[in-house]
Amino acid sequence: MEKIWYGSLFFVIAAIVLYAMHRYAWKRLVYDTRLSGRARTWATDATIALAFYIPIAFLLGRKLAPWIASAVSWPAWLWFGWLFYVTVLLLMLELVRYAMMHARRWNAGRSSSADGDATVRIASANPAGATVPAEPLSATLDAPIDAERRVFLARTLAGTALVGATGTTIAGIVSAEGVITTPVVPVALPRLPRALDGFCIAQISDLHVGALVQRRFVERVVERTNALKPDLIVITGDMVDGSVANLARELDGLSKLRARHGIAFVTGNHEYYSGAEEWIAWLRARGVRVLMNERVSIGDAGASFDLAGITDAHAERRLPSHASDIGRALAGRDEERELVLLAHQPKSIEVAEGRGVGLMLSGHTHGGQMWPFGMLVGFVQPYVKGLHRHHDGTLVYVSSGTGFWGPPMRVGNPAEIGSIVLTRGPGEM
Repeated sequence: MEKIWYGSLFFVIAAIVLYAMHRYAWKRLVYDTRLSGRARTWATDATIALAFYIPIAFLLGRKLAPWIASAVSWPAWLWFGWLFYVTVLLLMLELVRYAMMHARRWNAGRSSSADGDATVRIASANPAGATVPAEPLSATLDAPIDAERRVFLARTLAGTALVGATGTTIAGIVSAEGVITTPVVPVALPRLPRALDGFCIAQISDLHVGALVQRRFVERVVERTNALKPDLIVITGDMVDGSVANLARELDGLSKLRARHGIAFVTGNHEYYSGAEEWIAWLRARGVRVLMNERVSIGDAGASFDLAGITDAHAERRLPSHASDIGRALAGRDEERELVLLAHQPKSIEVAEGRGVGLMLSGHTHGGQMWPFGMLVGFVQPYVKGLHRHHDGTLVYVSSGTGFWGPPMRVGNPAEIGSIVLTRGPGEM
């Protein structure tokens, strides 16, 4: 029942947002600009058709073979990304226009006061012959803008938004499909054995292999990750958007990942939309350590630290037996040992707080992926991207993500494979 409730809520909210964006864009770009004839009809019909196409493509993209899913999904998500930036730019221009209007009225009010003072002075000097203006200046300036000027203004704003959104969309596609950054993130952990100083963890997160992210991208990720020569590779969830039957071949490249201490994985929320149990079995069959509220030792008898992993914070909504359980993961742990925790969502710091975690590695947020979306992410996650120190002293690193979800775009948040370098230190950032 809870699964159905959350799914229904998501689709209701998504439908409202889609309708609002399309309705607003149509009003500003078609109605206010006074498009007429065939242009108006074509623009209106296209807006309605694309509004319905987005949810259809979303549903089909998870069911179809990868090459068909790609052909179906690309136009829909590209349109959504472009529409998002048209909406953002139009709203920003609305604020500019609103500010200019009020500045104009304020200036008009000052001018009106000045005219009134001047009239009083004239009347005092010449009571018999004074001429009082029939209408205050503010009334003249507050008069409705004529229709021709209004249409010209609407078309100027629409054109500005169209050009800006198109440029941003192109730049976002280039960023998402282009270079994958490999930021080096030094993390000082006081309990780390000196023999492991410089230990490198390569973090892959949020690949979202599916309709838009496929084999060629996975191969690039593998090549970039291996080039870091990591001691350990971790995948912090949301690896897939689709079933094993559809996507296993797209992920074959992961078998070429190389690290001295292997590969560890924790589930993200999207695994639970894609058949989590089948994917866990698939990964384990390929030698990947899938940490399901578990802990393992990394290193050897001479020098090691604890690596723990918990399932996604909302896993129980789909599979109650997979509920996130940090108590189980840390049961019986030697608190003198250093502890690195893998948890898909940054909000898992709430359950990790005060449990002796030295470093938590997370993903989920994509760093916001498309500016200014990160501002909204910040309302539901304590950290959006980068390295942070939680108030209990735990260090939290949130990856900006390696792939992308939804629009094939990244704006202000490039893809990354993090190179987390552990050092023995006092714990200062």
